[in-house]
Amino acid sequence: MDFTWDDGERIVRFGHGAVADAPELLGDGYVLLTTPRALGHAPELGEDAAAVHHVGPGRVDELAAELLGVAAPGALLVAFGGGRVIDVAKAIAGTVEGTRVAAIPTTLSGAEMTGGHRRARGAEGRSRSVRPAIVINSPAFSASQPVAELAGSTANALAHAVEGVATTRASPVPTLAAREAQRLIDAAWLFEDEDPTPVGREQLALAALLAGYAIGAADYGLSHIMSQTLARIGGAGHGQANAAVLPVAIGALESRAPGRVDPDGSLAALARRLARRAGADGIRRLGIDAPTLDDCADAAARRAELDLTPPRAHRDELRALYAQAW
Repeated sequence: MDFTWDDGERIVRFGHGAVADAPELLGDGYVLLTTPRALGHAPELGEDAAAVHHVGPGRVDELAAELLGVAAPGALLVAFGGGRVIDVAKAIAGTVEGTRVAAIPTTLSGAEMTGGHRRARGAEGRSRSVRPAIVINSPAFSASQPVAELAGSTANALAHAVEGVATTRASPVPTLAAREAQRLIDAAWLFEDEDPTPVGREQLALAALLAGYAIGAADYGLSHIMSQTLARIGGAGHGQANAAVLPVAIGALESRAPGRVDPDGSLAALARRLARRAGADGIRRLGIDAPTLDDCADAAARRAELDLTPPRAHRDELRALYAQAW
């Protein structure tokens, strides 16, 4: 599938030929934020940039704080990488007037489709939320991860598609996008012992984009609160954290709105398949010890977004869900 989506103030270019349109969409003089893995896919993006900055591992708020000086007012920040890179670009742009972000994803994070991100540390009071104005999504890049990492990244996309229909901000059009994303993910990972085909990877790329659109409208709820906290406090990778908690979280969301989230149990079954392929079928597989789950439950219970999947999960329920996912 190949399309250009003019979505108000942003343009979304999807398809295998999408990156060929980068010069026209990005112009010249942009600042590139990337990683060595990403730049290996399209070195020309670095050659055409006014400056290139590599984003290392770490927390988005801290990484953004280290890079605050890279963007001048009115600049275009191009994020070529996974969700961490894209969120760092959004956080930096949020501190500089008139700065825009273009996103070229290399994972299924969906970050290119949302305005949600942590703020740069030390700049929270003068920061705004930023949604990328230009999205260039080529399945050859966004679905390029090795299989285990791809499965974890898919679990994150599936969590977006699940919560996209479950929060109090859900609405008809994003819900349709979320349901289609669920269908595409299931089709791509239909057989647990087989890797996604090239067509399957293209389906995953589109599913992640649609799920990102849905969660951008509906916002996060119970599942993402649990996984984000597990990543931030427990040190798990974001995709693997999603894979570990999603089967349990789906059940908790279905119990809150019977018949709306997963009435036949098929999504939970899909989530379990992804967790096994990601090597994350159980939090213990991520190297997180049981006492850390108490800290995760304490931190997650303080998140305001829990109100978006009512009734609000309190600390004891969160701790029990973490234990169930152990």
